[in-house]
Amino acid sequence: MTQVTSQRWGEVPGIGVVDMWVLQSPQVKVEVLTLGAIIRSVISRGKDGQMEDVVLGFDDVDGYVSDKRYFGAVVGRVANRIARGRFVLEGKEYQLDINNGPNALHGGLQGFNKVVWQATSVEGGVQLSLTSPDGDQGYPGEVHVSVSYTLQGETLNAEFQAQSTKTTPINLTNHSYFNLAGQSATDVYDHEVSISAQSYLPVDDTSIPTGEIRAVDNTPFDLRKPVLIGPQLKKVPGPGFDHNFCLSSPGDPWLDRHAARVHHPASGRILEVSTSQPGVQFYTANFLDGSMTGKGGARYGKHSSFCLETQNWPDAVNQASFPDCLLRPGEEYRHVTRYTFTTSSPVSPIFSNRSIHKTLGEEACWV
Repeated sequence: MTQVTSQRWGEVPGIGVVDMWVLQSPQVKVEVLTLGAIIRSVISRGKDGQMEDVVLGFDDVDGYVSDKRYFGAVVGRVANRIARGRFVLEGKEYQLDINNGPNALHGGLQGFNKVVWQATSVEGGVQLSLTSPDGDQGYPGEVHVSVSYTLQGETLNAEFQAQSTKTTPINLTNHSYFNLAGQSATDVYDHEVSISAQSYLPVDDTSIPTGEIRAVDNTPFDLRKPVLIGPQLKKVPGPGFDHNFCLSSPGDPWLDRHAARVHHPASGRILEVSTSQPGVQFYTANFLDGSMTGKGGARYGKHSSFCLETQNWPDAVNQASFPDCLLRPGEEYRHVTRYTFTTSSPVSPIFSNRSIHKTLGEEACWV
């Protein structure tokens, strides 16, 4: 049985009152904000019975208003990057806001993460909704969007829906940063990750997919079996993982399927993610630099967390071989992602946190 309560949490001048909804089952407690449909916290149990908040975030509304890293938020209309912020649709070229090098990222300068959503209670959770007007951040069509967060025992369900008055690209995801050791832990080097993907998308130097769909075999992106994140990061070109893993090939039915599993042996916490989306962006917080103060005074540094952003493939609106990302009038966009938080009992014998740092060497232990 899930208990659902709500309370006023803050106010954003010129935008409105921000409420916090609390979903609590015997196993997990989740806090959701109406600002940005943000997952503010997920509190789950470790093997020692201790409850810890495993989602990075802020103590007050001001932190989220000034946040530029999308902590816990629903991002849209289009998650991830669109090359040069441009696309052509039905013979017309659209120019979006540029907010990530030469590209558009996560919906624009004033995306869904900076809007107060309307909230209504549903069984076991809360439904948040908003209306994005025609031309919002450069996108065509008036779009009605909703996300329902429901908690069933150990599983947090996120169901996204949207309708549009004009054909428009749409790609919604939640952008929570997780650390299963607790949100204030220094890094995720001692976490084991596996992702159920046979291929991934290589990217150029601005993180736009090149168009190639490359098999993970014999690459650092082969995460089909559990690997420790710390040593694996040393094998990845660039600052870390920030890549789309292909959960299905174009044309495959997009069924709810297992996407990823992350295990923190020291605490025993496990996060399993399943989704109906064709991809998951695995991101290892490469661009956090310790300058932000989070909950309880925590400083969030490089590799302090990971994201599993279930979504369509990046820049799909410009790449014909990628899964279709267009929402047309009369159609309904819908997808579901499930986050399941469980606990293992035995301690994994692979490495302790201390040996992870020794393995990485001082030069790799970024802060």
